[in-house]
Amino acid sequence: MKNVWKYSLIASIGGFLFGFETAVISGAEQIIQKLWQLDAFWHGLTVSISLIGTIFGAIAAGRFSERYGRKPVLSAIALLYLVSAIGCGISPFWSMFLLFRFLGGLAVGISSVVGPVYISEISPAKDRGKLTGLFQIMIVSGIFVAYLTNFLFVNTGEDAWRYMLAIMAIPAGIFYILLKKIPESPRWLALHKDAKEANAVFDSLGQEHLGHTDGIEIGNKSISLWQKKYCKPIAFAVLLAFFNQMTGINAILYYAPRIFEMAGFEAQLSYLQPIFIGGTNVVFTFLGMSIIDKYGRKKLLLIGAIGMFIFLILTAFGLKEGHSTYLLFYIIGFIGAFALSQGAVIWVFLAEIFPNEIRAKGSSLGSTTHWIFAAIISWLFPVIVEAGKNGGFYIFLFYGFMVILSFVFILFLPETKGKTLEGINNDVT
Repeated sequence: MKNVWKYSLIASIGGFLFGFETAVISGAEQIIQKLWQLDAFWHGLTVSISLIGTIFGAIAAGRFSERYGRKPVLSAIALLYLVSAIGCGISPFWSMFLLFRFLGGLAVGISSVVGPVYISEISPAKDRGKLTGLFQIMIVSGIFVAYLTNFLFVNTGEDAWRYMLAIMAIPAGIFYILLKKIPESPRWLALHKDAKEANAVFDSLGQEHLGHTDGIEIGNKSISLWQKKYCKPIAFAVLLAFFNQMTGINAILYYAPRIFEMAGFEAQLSYLQPIFIGGTNVVFTFLGMSIIDKYGRKKLLLIGAIGMFIFLILTAFGLKEGHSTYLLFYIIGFIGAFALSQGAVIWVFLAEIFPNEIRAKGSSLGSTTHWIFAAIISWLFPVIVEAGKNGGFYIFLFYGFMVILSFVFILFLPETKGKTLEGINNDVT
């Protein structure tokens, strides 16, 4: 198990960069809007261009990781993060900035598929939830560090936003170096190379070899995702990813300082308060990961949905009042409920619900759905909140309504805790 944890931790650094890349723009977005004099529409594009990149990355991830393997694709991701960080930090004009943010988004999209898939494929069934959950823990850690560095750099002058974005080059370089120490996924080797190589990796992980009854055909190169027998896992993955974003989580993470300013807080406090949000995200994600293999995915999702609904409605009415002393507590409450449930479950579930032969493609579809709606939500948020006096109230009311629908959907999800990947496959196909 020691090697499994080590390799999982290294692979999950892609999650740290994922989280940092997606949240760091919250500190720079208002500065960039003024610098390049962007209206609400083009500013929404500037913030969401990274998310548009994630869509293309998620679409390509399944094909690339099936053809070249999980490990080479993870190394390519590290280089994309490195180039994006440096490019954003030195961009002299808006269009170049968009290009490098797009490249960072590509890395996030690919990472959101390949990282969890790799970890799930090297993990034993009894610990797969918490091991795959390392990826989510690293995501929220990246978000927290992004908020922290934004706060530290905010008063460093007119180039503060460049420092905020460029510092990601450091963990990206570390990630690339450490990836040289991990093996290829044994399940990918079994499908695309031969049993001998796969079993050698299983031996190093201290796990049993795959048998003929495990539903995996050695040397099977490519199987189409779009078959009738895969309808259930496709529906579960797509709808879970859809509702994950319809809670408004990325709008809150991307526009946290703006939301607090909308509620009447001073600018300096608006940069400080997201640190509390990031810290809450980390704490409750750790809590979710510590109990996900004990209580299961479904129970966490149902409990979290109730909490999210309550705090989204409180946030909506807090914004309607124009200034709410308790707004920070409402948003922290929502973040805690989200991190414990949707945040803890989403990448674990997408990485385990599909059969071995289509796992990367299926996870890619779920991730693509996630990022399409993340981009839509993030692009439209400033347009809606600037359109009228109570824009913030109505958009958070909408998020609350979507959480109600998600609760109904979750009731139909299968429970996957404690089952082998091959056992889950037999239950849902």
